[in-house]
Amino acid sequence: MGLEERIARWLGDGEPKRLGTGWTSGVASVFLGAVGLLAVVCFHFPALLTLPELRAVYPLAGVRAAVEIAIGAAFLLGLLSLGLRRRKALGATGVGLALTAGLLGGGAVEVEGPVESSAYLGLDWFLLNILMLCAVFVPLEKVVPLRARGVFRRGWVTDGTHFVFSHLLVQVSTLLTLAPATVLFVWARSEPLTRWVAAQPAAAQFLAIVLVADLAEYAIHRLFHRVRALWPFHEVHHSSREMDWLAGSRLHLVDVVATRGFTFLPIYLLGFARGPVVAYLAFVSVHAVFIHANVRLRFGWLEHVLVTPHFHHWHHAAEAAAVDKNFAVHFPWIDRSFGTFHAPYDRWPSNYGVVPDRVPGGYLAQLAFPLRGAVRASHPAAGAEK
Repeated sequence: MGLEERIARWLGDGEPKRLGTGWTSGVASVFLGAVGLLAVVCFHFPALLTLPELRAVYPLAGVRAAVEIAIGAAFLLGLLSLGLRRRKALGATGVGLALTAGLLGGGAVEVEGPVESSAYLGLDWFLLNILMLCAVFVPLEKVVPLRARGVFRRGWVTDGTHFVFSHLLVQVSTLLTLAPATVLFVWARSEPLTRWVAAQPAAAQFLAIVLVADLAEYAIHRLFHRVRALWPFHEVHHSSREMDWLAGSRLHLVDVVATRGFTFLPIYLLGFARGPVVAYLAFVSVHAVFIHANVRLRFGWLEHVLVTPHFHHWHHAAEAAAVDKNFAVHFPWIDRSFGTFHAPYDRWPSNYGVVPDRVPGGYLAQLAFPLRGAVRASHPAAGAEK
């Protein structure tokens, strides 16, 4: 029995999930209880678990109040689930997490300062992202779903684990992403050019960053599809057979580091100012999630200008005509320019993934998959549905 099945059995997944059964309140209780507990742990170990850049800007009083609200809501929702649900695992887990967070000090934990810089995990970054993305995309996929299904679809544990590690290892991934440009290509920077670029209006710099980043993304993305040695690393991302906001997190670390490092190179060489770069990072972190989302939204003429879920879903389609198409992340006209555009306007893909499906389930198995000697890197078109 896999981890996903064990979690389902432990939480009583076989019971009804409609409103009034305690399922929604129980899930919300466990989620908020876990977030509250992890936030309290961050208060206890800020140097180890939080990002220095974020520590400098946190409105501490507001953060403490938010943690207390999350813990209180988890406790009350857990009690509601206990009263409504025959099997009590969901409610009991949520109440237990809330009580543990409270016993550890809740939002009142004192942080002795100043907090010294050290090696750290990005637990606070993970919590902020999971709260924001769940608040936006879980309701959105319920209101306008492309395909009706539950939040906990097949493979959610694997994709969730990818999400966790990609956010926790922020220091390592940042170092690996920035090092190739800042160490190997420092000789290629031109001071007059970088000063001129950094002096331009912030809005113009932002648009220029999106453009140069997407051109670089297109190039490295296409290489991962066409180079036999690289394809197994990117095949992990394409192995997801269900598209939603969490599916975009299924990325091999080699894929992440190579893609982000190559994308950052022109941004570094051109010398954009910090503000527009931070704005781009915020934009891409949300946009990349949105284009994988399980939503049926269409945007008319805007779809010719900006990548939308309809365009990117076709990139993941398990149809021969869609293989090696739609590599751009932001601008679909880049694919039109290079002859790799495929997005039939009047329909969505019927299914997703790679045929045959060679990628195993589970986070560690997927990390090991491209490195196995038995894996032969075949082109994705070889098994695509006809």
